[in-house]
Amino acid sequence: MTGDWRTDRIGAALRGENPTVLRRLEAGFAVIGDVQFLPGYSVLLVDDPAVRRLSDLPRAGRLAFLSDMDRLGEAVERACRRLDPEFRRVNLEILGNTDPFLHAHVWPRYAWEPAELAGKPVWLYPPGRWSEERFRLGPRHDAVRQAISDELDRLYATS
Repeated sequence: MTGDWRTDRIGAALRGENPTVLRRLEAGFAVIGDVQFLPGYSVLLVDDPAVRRLSDLPRAGRLAFLSDMDRLGEAVERACRRLDPEFRRVNLEILGNTDPFLHAHVWPRYAWEPAELAGKPVWLYPPGRWSEERFRLGPRHDAVRQAISDELDRLYATS
């Protein structure tokens, strides 16, 4: 392995060294999020680290990325609905304020979320949610990881 995969998530995915990769998609990689305070949180990474924004891609590449985002969102929705009866919806976001490469966040949202945060962006959750050990991706998330992977396989098999 070449260093810490977190410093080059896309390169590590291309080399097969990124342990968060769920599946290679048409325009990038579906990965499970490093933090799981909302179980099932996933990210679509573009497959070229030089691509910084959606408009950097040719039209066909943009459509492929957005189609992959849609399918990852649907896979997360199906998996989370099956695993948690309090699943409500999925939020999809392309932000690009921190990491310079194109990526899309797929956030499952639940009825058990605190009322003061349920209708707001996940970025308003307390900072501890992003760093506490109990929310870090680990073996306890294997079931949701497998469920999302299975749904991705089903969705791509029927396309």
